[in-house]
Amino acid sequence: MLKIEREVKEVENNCAGQIPAEVFESAEPLILRGLVRDWPLTKLGLESFDEASNYILKFYENRPVNVALGDSETSGRVFYNEDFTGFNYESLKVGMDKLLEKIGEHKEDTAPPAMYMASTMVDQWLPGFRKENDIDVPGADPLVSIWMGNRSRIGAHYDLPDNIACSVIGRRRFTLFPPDQISNLYPGPLDFSPGGQAISVVDFHNPDYQRYPKFRSALENAQLAELEPGDAVFVPSMWWHHVESLDPFNVLINYWWRQSPHFMSTPMSTLHHALLTIRDLPPRQRLAWKEIFNHYIFESNNETNEHIPHEARGVLGTLDEDVARKLRSLVLNQLNR
Repeated sequence: MLKIEREVKEVENNCAGQIPAEVFESAEPLILRGLVRDWPLTKLGLESFDEASNYILKFYENRPVNVALGDSETSGRVFYNEDFTGFNYESLKVGMDKLLEKIGEHKEDTAPPAMYMASTMVDQWLPGFRKENDIDVPGADPLVSIWMGNRSRIGAHYDLPDNIACSVIGRRRFTLFPPDQISNLYPGPLDFSPGGQAISVVDFHNPDYQRYPKFRSALENAQLAELEPGDAVFVPSMWWHHVESLDPFNVLINYWWRQSPHFMSTPMSTLHHALLTIRDLPPRQRLAWKEIFNHYIFESNNETNEHIPHEARGVLGTLDEDVARKLRSLVLNQLNR
């Protein structure tokens, strides 16, 4: 196990319907001890695998789910194959009931096959579940997902939305890094990854410091969150997080929401466009565009466009639905040339 000096700050005395406001404003991760300990599923998970499974299936409407099935040799690590031409698991569509049955068959094994169901929308696959098991995210309509499997390891990655991840059944370990650690984490391909997001290629259980020397610096900036059943962790937008499921049966429910207007596009589209248009320019031109981006984007403030009459600012004006529509039209026209 990696030696992480700093533990994530804890918030005590939590209630699923009354999360302190400072949690949603935090720039760093927070552990919410006992946030969902009173959920029916949390309580059943502490009693038995069968009772918890039957409770989940009470809401299930027989829609197939995406499951990653790996050999026991993977030790639950969801990753690439050796030459990065594919992944180290097989992707299957199966019933949630079949997945639970398979997990139950192997829950006493010391080296079971890896079984992992990633983000699956609760309201579509388990309608009614949230009437009995839910938290309140004020001012947001979060995307709520369920993750399920046996012991697994998910490579460090980041997500654009803010996130509250609730460890409902089983223990979880989150190793978190601030956004500025990206180069020290050695991210893999942008357009080909196990879960859609670029992941760190460093094996956290066996880091190769000779190949990835900057990973030591990442660890100096890491924070550790050890979650028991009923605990949750707030993961701020863009924080890298490596997630381990530590028990033979694990269920996590997470809540994603964005603190930006619905008409804003994902910044990832800008990164893709910059790869197409800026990255391979001559160095002097790249530096010039860096200054332009700093001026209009990263260092923009009330004075940036003060010298331009308000009615002439066009797409430099305050971003609203109309301006967003104009910008999308400009981008589409440029891409279609």
